Parts: sequence; structure tokens; C-alpha cells
Amino acid sequence: MCAVVGVINSKNASTYAYYALFAMQHRGQEASGISVSNGKNIHTIKAKGEVSQIFNENNLKSLSGNIAIGHNRYSTAGNSSLNDAQPIAVSCNIGDIALAHNGNLVNKDEIRFKLIDEGAIFRTNMDTENVVHLIAKSKKSSLKEKFIESLNYCVGAYCFVLASVNNLFVVRDKFGVRPLSLGRLKDGGYIVASESCAFDLIEADFIRDIKAGEMLIFTEGQDEFESIQLFKEEPRICAFEYIYFARPDSIVEGKSVYEIRKKMGANLAKNFKEKIDFVVPVPDSGVSAAIGFAQSLNIPLEMAIVRNHYVGRTFIEPTQALRNLKVKLKLNPMSKVLKNKDIAVIDDSVVRGTTSKKVISLLRVAGARKIHLAIACPEIKFPDLYGIDTPTFDELISANKNVKEVLEYVGADSLSFLSIEDLKQSIGNERAYSLVSFDGNYFIK
Repeated sequence: MCAVVGVINSKNASTYAYYALFAMQHRGQEASGISVSNGKNIHTIKAKGEVSQIFNENNLKSLSGNIAIGHNRYSTAGNSSLNDAQPIAVSCNIGDIALAHNGNLVNKDEIRFKLIDEGAIFRTNMDTENVVHLIAKSKKSSLKEKFIESLNYCVGAYCFVLASVNNLFVVRDKFGVRPLSLGRLKDGGYIVASESCAFDLIEADFIRDIKAGEMLIFTEGQDEFESIQLFKEEPRICAFEYIYFARPDSIVEGKSVYEIRKKMGANLAKNFKEKIDFVVPVPDSGVSAAIGFAQSLNIPLEMAIVRNHYVGRTFIEPTQALRNLKVKLKLNPMSKVLKNKDIAVIDDSVVRGTTSKKVISLLRVAGARKIHLAIACPEIKFPDLYGIDTPTFDELISANKNVKEVLEYVGADSLSFLSIEDLKQSIGNERAYSLVSFDGNYFIK
């Protein structure tokens, strides 16, 4: 899912970018990077690992300048090598530029092979590098025109932040699948970030969401910025932002992620008929829905599974072996609370079934008597091609098994899912959403 940030007109640009990336660590743990312009050239530091492991006071001081972009990586295109860490920083005929991207370009191979046939030499496996080559080969006179021309070749979901030595360009795809927000820093500079929780940490003021299909152009030393509506389509924010990816304290498209997850839990409880002693969330992403579920049924909630917060998010680990190990490292049920109890376990989603199967097994060992698994989103039956790591049907348990078969696999006593209609009602029926994981509607052509 990745996180991107862009900062301009701030002498503390790299520091603000660092704290924003720290706040958005949940969106990617594989690698992180920051590129900064000092007005003459662009300097980049990036490495594999988490933000706090890569950056420190000394190397942040070396990233001096008033323009910065940054990126947290979660690979959906390319691989998890350092070579595929972002931002991508290059020198070309218009000077130094650096680019960071959240999303997935579904026509990446078609464009890549065409560029290679025309003589381009690629250093990474990422779709992001396509755009760098498209900019470099464009015959347009300005970076603005070159970037806009390159976007006409991009099909998919994307949020780009592009830095030159004097400008910051920000653009969101025409459907607005991935979130992107604009804020104002205390020192007068501007910041854009994938989630508003990044603004809270650095006490920046939220201005607005960047519109679907909109490009913003900022110039160093200028307070005003340019807005261009490049594309116009009915926006379709990805429903998975509300289900799992966004932090609960973020505001996405004007809506509280926390409150929406509570509504998902309340709607999930509508058809729940089992007799239970209490509700147990799978931490941390199942907590908000579990609160709504428990409040709706007027049943106690117990935090009977303790999460080790020094272990990262399981779903966004790049390999199955790492996911299996991290479930055991991350979650520990409390047998004193669970022994001989009938419980409802609330989780945000079932993708591969890895976490659910392990959690149910751990709860059995801890002494739970009956375990009713309730999932606060619909069955995930289709690969998402727009930036979520479910690239094939083979990896999706609900694409290959019905509810009864999934129940048998995970080992619970019952299993229920939120319906698509209840999901839409939870988020709000006033607009369309990207629901491709659930309905297979691949609307980006």
C-alpha cells in the first residue's frame, strides 16, 4: 500500500518528511527513503527496513533543503530489494528529479517493454521507473508538460510526488483510488501525505483531500500553488483503506476511519445469533470493529489477545513463511481470561486465511470453549490490481473455498462475513467505492 509524503517551503523539510513517514509506517515496512532538494541538486537516502532504523539525527542533517519527498515501501510491483526502494532519484536533461509512488500501474509491462525496445535501460523492477523514463524521453519543453504527458500513458491507481530542484508536483489518479491529503505546516510550508495522521504528529493543519485526477504544482519561495484538473471521472476510493490499511485516527475523504470501522462492527452484529460470554478483537486492526460489534449487542469486550507491537503487520509481509512466523510472534492469548469461555473473535478481513487459522489454534490452546469468528468485511474473492498484495486467485482463500470450507480450514465453530451492502452502508452510500476485491469490478481500463 505504500506511503508517500511531499514537503516544500520549509527549512525542516527532511525532518517533517521523516516524522510523516514514521506516522505512516503501517503502510509499508520493507524500505524507506527521503530525497531533498537544496536548490541546486537532489540528495537521497534510502535503505531496507523501518523509518526509525534508517534515519537518525546525523543523516537527516545531511538532507538539507526546502523541498523533500519520502516513501515507505510495501511491494506490489517489483520486488523487495533495496534497488526497488523509493524515491527514484535521477539526473536527466532537465536536471535532478526524484519520484515516489503509491499505487499500481496495471499496464506497467506493456509500457516497460515498449521503452526497452526504444533503448531505455531499467535499473529496477518497479512500475514507478516507467514514469521516470517517460519524463526523460518527452519532447515537451517543461517538466510540468513532460510529467503531464507521461501520465497519459499510466493506467491504474496512483499517487505521485515528484520533486525537482525548485518544484514539487503532486498528482492523484482519475478515480482517486489511493488517498492523498494536503496540509499546512506551522512554519508556512506545505505538506502532502497519504494519510492525515501524518499531519497530527507534526501539528500541521489539514487543508483538504487532493481531488481525483488533480495535479498540484508548488514552487519554492511561493505561497500560492497551481491546481490542474487533468482527468475527470467518478471518484472511487478503495474500500480497503477503511477496512484495514489506514490508521484508525486518519480522516480519509472527510470520514473518520475509526467511526467507519465501528459501524462495520455494528452491521456485522445484526445477524449474529450465537450465545457468547464476550467479544475478543484481533489486535490491532480488528479493535474498532469489535467495539462496534460489542456495543451493538451490549456484550462485554475483552482484550484477551495481546499484541507484541515490536512485530510488524502480518498481511504486508512479502513472503508466506514470514507471515506464518510473525502471527505467533505477534499475538498471545490470555488463558486466564479465555478458559472455558464462548467468544466472538472479530477481525478486519480474511485474505489468505493464515492469521485466522493461527489465531483460532492459539485460542483453542488457551482454553476457549467455543470460538465464533466474525469478519468485518465481505469475502475477498478477487485479486486487487490497484496496489494491494493479492495478485492471484490462488492466494485468496475465499476465491477457492465457500464459507463452510473456509470455516473448516480456520477451525472456528462458526464464521460470518459482512455483506457488500452493509460495507457500503457503513462507509456511506452517497458515493462509489473501489470494491474489486469483493465484486470483481475492474473499472480502470
